[in-house]
Amino acid sequence: MNNTKDSVSCNVKAIRIAKGFSQKDLAERVGIGRQAVYDMESGRYVPNTAVALRLARELACAVEDLFQMEDRAREHSITLAENVDNPGTRLSVVRINNNLIAYPQDGRWLLNEGFHSADGILEKAGGNIRMLQDEEQLEGRILLLGCDPAFSILNAHVARYGKGAELLCRFASSSKALKGLQTGHAHLAAAHLHNKGQSESNLEFAKTVLKNSNALVVGFSLFEEGLMLAPGNPHGITSVVDLINPGVRFVNRSPGAAIRVLLDDQLNKLDIPAERIKGYDKTVSSHIEGAQMVAFGLADAALGLRAVAASYQLDFVPIQFVRCDLIIRREFLDLPAVKILLDVLQTKALRQDLTTLPGYESSVTGKIIGEF
Repeated sequence: MNNTKDSVSCNVKAIRIAKGFSQKDLAERVGIGRQAVYDMESGRYVPNTAVALRLARELACAVEDLFQMEDRAREHSITLAENVDNPGTRLSVVRINNNLIAYPQDGRWLLNEGFHSADGILEKAGGNIRMLQDEEQLEGRILLLGCDPAFSILNAHVARYGKGAELLCRFASSSKALKGLQTGHAHLAAAHLHNKGQSESNLEFAKTVLKNSNALVVGFSLFEEGLMLAPGNPHGITSVVDLINPGVRFVNRSPGAAIRVLLDDQLNKLDIPAERIKGYDKTVSSHIEGAQMVAFGLADAALGLRAVAASYQLDFVPIQFVRCDLIIRREFLDLPAVKILLDVLQTKALRQDLTTLPGYESSVTGKIIGEF
């Protein structure tokens, strides 16, 4: 007999009874003693592989139906970074310091459309996460919160670099990304606030949100923000002033989005009340959603990037070039995956890849913007 210190759940008795076998019948079919069957069903004995396979054959089921490892993940504290109430929700999990942080696999994962492999499943609202993989497989994984669509390119270059590093990217506005970093729910955050005067807005905002934490701020990209317009620009829009014209249907970004702050600053400079814009209070949560609204004829103008407009074959009116920075808390700088990411930011391949995107520049990629 094989003993084990691992906690194994045995379902042999329930399946045996459902099949109409006595302990003696099953023992004879499998070629073991009746006592062995009794010990298995009482949890005192875990059979070897050969016996388990014969049991599965005689009971017409899979070995996994008969024996299951008790879920060790429940012994650990897993923090849900966002409110999730639906049992069965698929989750992505990262380890941050000694804590497991879980996010729902909803539409805010930046990489690809479609589905992602889940790390765990929410079994009960507010807790009880069943892990689908061992914690050791989370080693080398880091999480970036932000909303630059080019993070999917960064992810690909980190993966190509090898050495087991994995970058997960989850959509979040600049303010939500930094708050997530401050609360310990991410390794990195991205911000792309437009500078006012001589101030470094990303740096100053990061200092304010992270308070007493120390961090490194590294440049990732420069991109052109503006208005994404219906093909052919049927309303003749040339600037934000034209958003007040009769018949123009606008869709805004959610409060807290950096590009919405840029629009508000433009309106304030021009002394244009926001309520004069039809659709100012109608919001979407990303550049892509805004582009889709325009592409599907549900809006005439939306805030977004030139690169996103080009990918949907939309017209574009520029407002300003904005720098996107990565903010990394100093305590994570020694993580192998963070070191690899910083190395990747210095590569010519990444910079060339970024500059193929319309409206993107890579002159700041990998440059240290500041630290605190």
